[in-house]
Amino acid sequence: MKKIVVIGEILVEIMADSIGEGFREPMALTGPFPSGAPAIYIDQVARTGQPCAILSTVGDDDFGRLNLDRLRADGVDVSAVGIDPDRPTGSAFVRYRADGSRDFIFNIRHSACGVLPDSAAAKKVLDGSDHLHIMGSSLSSPKLVDLNLRAARAIKARGGTLSFDPNLRKEILSAPGMRAAMSEILGLTDLFLPSGGELVLLTDAKETRAAVAELLDHGVTAVVHKLGAVGVHYHDASGDVFVPAFAVEEVDPTGAGDCFGGAFTALWLRGTDTREALTLAAAAGALAVTRRGPMEGASTLDTLRAFVAGKAKETT
Repeated sequence: MKKIVVIGEILVEIMADSIGEGFREPMALTGPFPSGAPAIYIDQVARTGQPCAILSTVGDDDFGRLNLDRLRADGVDVSAVGIDPDRPTGSAFVRYRADGSRDFIFNIRHSACGVLPDSAAAKKVLDGSDHLHIMGSSLSSPKLVDLNLRAARAIKARGGTLSFDPNLRKEILSAPGMRAAMSEILGLTDLFLPSGGELVLLTDAKETRAAVAELLDHGVTAVVHKLGAVGVHYHDASGDVFVPAFAVEEVDPTGAGDCFGGAFTALWLRGTDTREALTLAAAAGALAVTRRGPMEGASTLDTLRAFVAGKAKETT
């Protein structure tokens, strides 16, 4: 099977136990949980049985060891994860508000994951990979943008493929050189995985159908438009497929989109029937929100199939 690689942050997530506004008073917290969007994504890839790796840097501390132990146990190649003796592992403190929105305190750019991984180890992993997944949230510095672009060009030049989850805010695109970098990444993309309004963020079009047509005309093979609790709409040259989201009791929404993306990318690379791949990926996203902790709901294919079968029985 093809090997998937992702470049980006590994961090821990620490969650407030009470609903409220911010972190301006002492409160009970639960964690640390292994986290970071690329780490969640690649852990779900590994749980499907797909060969995979992550390039990142962690601190020489228990937060880093917690993450590496989890990723290794689930089957992720972490040989290209550097260990920085001077910077701590990245962190995210999260508190939910009454309306379901969240307050975050991040330590990413100035933590170990802001440092590029060791070049020799990274080159070895990248040379052995067939597919690169790029996440907009990981393009936090010019050096990380450059590393992702160089990896994308190299993998595409030898016949590999690229998936791209933009996960971008409009203001990020105003950073010097960012829009040009995003345009180049999109021009190399085979599988595009935008959420909501991100579909039109990097196109000239302002509505869904025109944006999809523009993306396919520019060389994207498949567009997977994630619509949260509504479901997912898939588009390629042969037509469209819609799969509704599964109804579950939500405990923690963090990581749902990353688990969906990891499951779908692995199945897409295997040539799985589109509707089946979308359904199993939707199951991965649904199960992700039923557990507290961003990576705790990542599931094996057997678990996903059993979940889908159980939901089918409920409707018959």
